[in-house]
Amino acid sequence: MRCCKKTLNNTIKLTLLSMSICTSVANAEGITVIKAESHLVEDGYEIVADFKITLPPTVAEALIRGVSLNFVSEQKVTRSRWYWFDSAIIQNEQQTKLSYNALTQQYRISRGILFQSFTNLESALQVLGHQTSQPLPVSTLTGGGGYVARLLKSDTKFTAFAQMRLDTSLLPKPLQVSALTNSEWNLESENYSWAIIPVALESEGISKQ
Repeated sequence: MRCCKKTLNNTIKLTLLSMSICTSVANAEGITVIKAESHLVEDGYEIVADFKITLPPTVAEALIRGVSLNFVSEQKVTRSRWYWFDSAIIQNEQQTKLSYNALTQQYRISRGILFQSFTNLESALQVLGHQTSQPLPVSTLTGGGGYVARLLKSDTKFTAFAQMRLDTSLLPKPLQVSALTNSEWNLESENYSWAIIPVALESEGISKQ
């Protein structure tokens, strides 16, 4: 019985430890990429990325106290070149501001002249985390020049990148200094990448790895 009881206790401890680790990962602070992909729309290829943003306590408190947070999302598409480094054929950067109005007790995200208000932080961060780039014309990836030119381009690889970060350079000066030593202000996602296969190459049976 003692042996069985000891084994049961160890099993319970391992289960609790596993649950604790899963909870820590799920509630991790910072910015993580949930999903990123490219869609073929009427005007070309559109890069869509969804980020999960979890503000650390220090950052969330500063937001409540009236500090605006400026997030920068970057989307880029590169073309491989056998003779040199990959070249960027498009690079977009979008800035989104998150603020809190103590009078109305609402959160607001602003993109240029457009803004949207929310009654809770979770909803605001969810919308903030959805980023879409301007369409990249299909001709930029496929080009022309006849069959031979397209065949030579068949070995060309196109890679999309998506990343998001908190721009600490736009914080008030005292917080900029604090951000240098406090890791809670270092909010930046990984530079996520994936391959784009132009539709024209697929339809002509020219494979791209």
